[in-house]
Amino acid sequence: MKCSVSLFAALVFLAAPASAADKKVEKLWKTKCQSCHGADGKAQTDKGKKMQVLDMSRADWQAKKTDDELKKAIKEGMKSEKDGVKKEMDAYAELSEEQLTGLVGFIRELKK
Repeated sequence: MKCSVSLFAALVFLAAPASAADKKVEKLWKTKCQSCHGADGKAQTDKGKKMQVLDMSRADWQAKKTDDELKKAIKEGMKSEKDGVKKEMDAYAELSEEQLTGLVGFIRELKK
């Protein structure tokens, strides 16, 4: 019985920081990314549709992007134009490596 209680206490202790980290990443997504990419990464927002942003939840899109490419895009931003459609994403150079890793993890979870 003591073993079960100790195991439960350890799991609760370990889960709490992860949950707090997840909430921070979710808040970061909402403040930095969601207006274009949407809550689900499908880019079905006014801005996302206007810029023809690709659906980040698609397995084929995910397979084409490495974690380092995603981090670079977040950190440095993006600008392109195709067929008269301008696509611009702000740079978030102020984000820490931990925040970048968290956002990449969030993006990877969109396909599930």
